[in-house]
Amino acid sequence: MAIIECVPNISEGRRAEVVARIVEAVHRVPGARLLDYSSDASHNRSVLTMAGDRAPLKDAILAMFDIVLAEIDLRTHTGEHPRLGAVDVVPFVPIEDVTMEDCVALAKDTARSVAERFAVPVYLYEEASSNALRKNLEDIRRGEFEGLAAKMATPGWAPDFGPPQPHPTAGACVIGARMPLIAYNINLATDRLEVAKKIAAAIRFSSGGFRYVKAMGVTLADRGIVQVSINLTNYEKTPILRVFEAVKREAERYGVSVLESEIVGLVPSAALIDTAQTAVQLAGFKRTQVLETRLRESD
Repeated sequence: MAIIECVPNISEGRRAEVVARIVEAVHRVPGARLLDYSSDASHNRSVLTMAGDRAPLKDAILAMFDIVLAEIDLRTHTGEHPRLGAVDVVPFVPIEDVTMEDCVALAKDTARSVAERFAVPVYLYEEASSNALRKNLEDIRRGEFEGLAAKMATPGWAPDFGPPQPHPTAGACVIGARMPLIAYNINLATDRLEVAKKIAAAIRFSSGGFRYVKAMGVTLADRGIVQVSINLTNYEKTPILRVFEAVKREAERYGVSVLESEIVGLVPSAALIDTAQTAVQLAGFKRTQVLETRLRESD
């Protein structure tokens, strides 16, 4: 059976009862397995991780839209994380017995159904987009919900599916296909936002940093600290530990220490094994030495 991962990001992280209704809608879809979900009040955003075959995942996304459109109004939404939609982004990720082309087809099929059923404009991104200027999520989301109407009226920014103007309360959605991504945050022991922003600029690819890193500095107002919020788009070529050490070095330049780091959602075991192997300089270590891996292989 084909296994696809889907990681929708929802613009709600403060109202637990709304998130619970979204989660319940996914649970009710046969064949769509909810693996994890987490909410962040400062970002005002929730991330769900689902897995399944093509049809159940599409049904789960449509079920989620039913709840989200009834509950979330971006005209009154605030949060640290940039967003242009109530259902902001929906990536499909090939995991097992499925190709990237399969995920691209699923992304387009889902995008078409979202636009037709809910009148929400949809942009395709990453591997699902054939437009070189509209592959990067950061570029599509620039201007956010508040600037979306003007952006959509600009030549070259008509959506791939749906109406040529934003949905009044839900904005637009970005749907695509990509390889596994790690959402990784590093919290700093300071409330100086300019420090987090300077560190983010130093490590992200778009401003000269690591090739497979996207990063921004945000405030966690409820904790009185700041965060370097990071997406690692290829953990093999830019490992977690390399990014952590770079952030730590940059922070020291400003007299700031790292408080902690966190992973949002799920992470491939290989990424953590590589981190441990590098951190303690293991010689000749093989992944088959991991007990759980060996047990699975012997089943």
